[in-house]
Amino acid sequence: MERVEAVEKLKLLVGKELHELAKEYDVTIYKNGRVNKGWAGHVFERYLELPLNSAQSPNFGSWELKSIPLKKLKNGKWTPKETMAITMIDPVNVKQKEFKDSHLLSKLKKAVIVVRTVGDSVDEPSYIHSILEFNLSGELYKIIENDYNLVRDTLLNNENGFEMLTGKMGKYIQPRTKGRGHGSTTRAFYARTTFLKELLNL
Repeated sequence: MERVEAVEKLKLLVGKELHELAKEYDVTIYKNGRVNKGWAGHVFERYLELPLNSAQSPNFGSWELKSIPLKKLKNGKWTPKETMAITMIDPVNVKQKEFKDSHLLSKLKKAVIVVRTVGDSVDEPSYIHSILEFNLSGELYKIIENDYNLVRDTLLNNENGFEMLTGKMGKYIQPRTKGRGHGSTTRAFYARTTFLKELLNL
């Protein structure tokens, strides 16, 4: 399925409740008494009649399906519940490539994001809020390019540059450990919640 077709079809889900869709498309929310972490993504894949992809971010060639949960604050406003993983950081690749040719930019351009509201638990209603594509231009492009260059310069100019990458870096895109615990040796680019809020006009 082409990206444009997928986006238009996903937009028809806006306002619908995800648990009801899970029933309709025979997606289990619990497996062996535990929450099936990928259940929301599986609903969207079944709806689009795509093969279930075991990867965390299903990749369909020209586009990639991601999901952002929104939680309601005490003041009634919605905000992204968490940061969004974009792609792993390969230090050799980052050192070699400028932002315009980077894996990070390629991944951002590919992303088709289903935004949904969530409650305090997986059993609470979850509604499809909107369908989002990254429109990276003007000032937004420059900020993300600067964030990437901060990571790239750290890797190029320091022998232990990879270990120096920290979640404190970057205005919209942060490099931080991915995986369990602080001893993790892998790093990934994440979209900060401030970046997601700007994209969603929240």
